[in-house]
Amino acid sequence: LFEKRMDGFSAVFHRISYDKIGTSTLQSRATAGVAGATYVFVLPGSPGACKDAWDGILKSQLDYRHRPCNFVEIMPRLDEHLRRGASITA
Repeated sequence: LFEKRMDGFSAVFHRISYDKIGTSTLQSRATAGVAGATYVFVLPGSPGACKDAWDGILKSQLDYRHRPCNFVEIMPRLDEHLRRGASITA
């Protein structure tokens, strides 16, 4: 599904989750990546886990004011590999 994986998302999610549920976080398959120039976040189904992901990761990363970097400022580059491929075949 993903053209680009964000392995760091899973690592940070597990760290946050571990603080709340301990080793049960091992059961989570939370992951994220880019598919078709769109961010995709795969979260556990529990409302608590989704809130943890939002509060601990996504809220700040989707805020353009977050520094030193954030998802918003790299959005224009999400499909650069698609544009590059199109210019090679054109």
